[in-house]
Amino acid sequence: MNGYSYDTKDMIYALATPWGTSAIAVIRISGAGCIEALKEVFSRPEALAKCSSHTLVHGQLLNRQTSTPIDEVLLSIFKDGRGFTGEESVEISCHGSMAGVESIFKLLTSLHMRSAAPGEFTFRAFMHGKMDLTRAEAVMEIVSSQSELGHSLALERLEGHLFTLIEEIKQLVLHAMSVIEVQLDYAEDEISGNVDFPFDTVERARGRIETLLATYAVGKLYGEGAKVVLAGSTNAGKSTLFNLLLREDRSIVSDVHGTTRDFIESKTVLDGIPVRIYDTAGLRDSDDMVEMEGIRRTRRLIDDADLILLLLDGTEHDSESAVRYGNLMDDTRCIVVWNKTDLATNPPLEGSFPLSAKRGEGFARLRDEMVSRLRKDARRPGVQDVVIESARQRDELIRAKSALTEAVLLANQEVPLDIVAVELGEALEALGSLTGEVASSDILEKIFSGFCVGK
Repeated sequence: MNGYSYDTKDMIYALATPWGTSAIAVIRISGAGCIEALKEVFSRPEALAKCSSHTLVHGQLLNRQTSTPIDEVLLSIFKDGRGFTGEESVEISCHGSMAGVESIFKLLTSLHMRSAAPGEFTFRAFMHGKMDLTRAEAVMEIVSSQSELGHSLALERLEGHLFTLIEEIKQLVLHAMSVIEVQLDYAEDEISGNVDFPFDTVERARGRIETLLATYAVGKLYGEGAKVVLAGSTNAGKSTLFNLLLREDRSIVSDVHGTTRDFIESKTVLDGIPVRIYDTAGLRDSDDMVEMEGIRRTRRLIDDADLILLLLDGTEHDSESAVRYGNLMDDTRCIVVWNKTDLATNPPLEGSFPLSAKRGEGFARLRDEMVSRLRKDARRPGVQDVVIESARQRDELIRAKSALTEAVLLANQEVPLDIVAVELGEALEALGSLTGEVASSDILEKIFSGFCVGK
């Protein structure tokens, strides 16, 4: 898979905590025989052999040649397939010295263990039935979440609520399929009861899929975040607004035109939405090569932005001079901000958001508009809502919905039921692919190879 060895017979290890100096580091080990292998280099081999699953054993890891201590550790023991991966597992809690961690890695390699590939622990958990594919994807979505709400939504998926919903939809489709199969297998005079095509059942399944599909945009927003670019002329107050959004003095503020030569970026959270904000070089004509390069970079950022805040200096602009920014103002991603209202004598441009970035006046209204635009007027999800943020899940749901739509259309046209059954089968295959029941090796490779090492 993607050049990685996913041989589930191997004993594997990886650092489960981030690389870097820390008080404690955790090294995860998984695979049949790993506890027995560790006995050879553990200072208390009998205690390790006799301990029960889900217990801690204190001791030292020893150099194989000299028997001198490498580190003092706590071993968390998981026997009888009760570990995260559904296999025998050990988690080593050691001191967070990178030199010490490297020494333990060398020790484990000498015990015929190998470094885990990205996603291999979660892959093994999936293969051993510890989790379905929606939960496996949720593991990485939790790790990469950038806001508290995004973390909570991913946790709901890890706890199986998305899987449960998909299974309920699958049961509706299976019921519809069973009604058709009865008619295909038996003559009409041999069947008792109503065997008409179950339009209501199929429509309920399709309706639930549509409801789930509608969550994708907002789920992706809260999971992956958005890119917001501050644009406008020099000295319009972009850096002041940038600092106001971040609630810190991150960008240099000056009355000198052209102070910001290159973009500055930072992260914040707006109503649970993780946002990356870019303070950019002012848009103006310049002969300065450095400033010109900054302006070119600004335009590239604007092209990729999810939201653009176009700042106009209310002390310099009026409705006529603002025309020069017509292309930006016509962009549906653009919010026009009429800044320096505390000093301006000109009335704000129609449709713009009056603001004094220096004093914070008008900021709350602007922030609410930013959140509304980013959510595209969708409501803020609750922490217990089931939403999707995976493009793969969206695509499979679209495939299932299309198949159900086609099945209803064919049934209304009284097409032979064996043809209708093919469409229902397509819907079931798509739903099965969502949970990994019928996932191909290509799908599995794409999902797990994108994980971080140690997961």
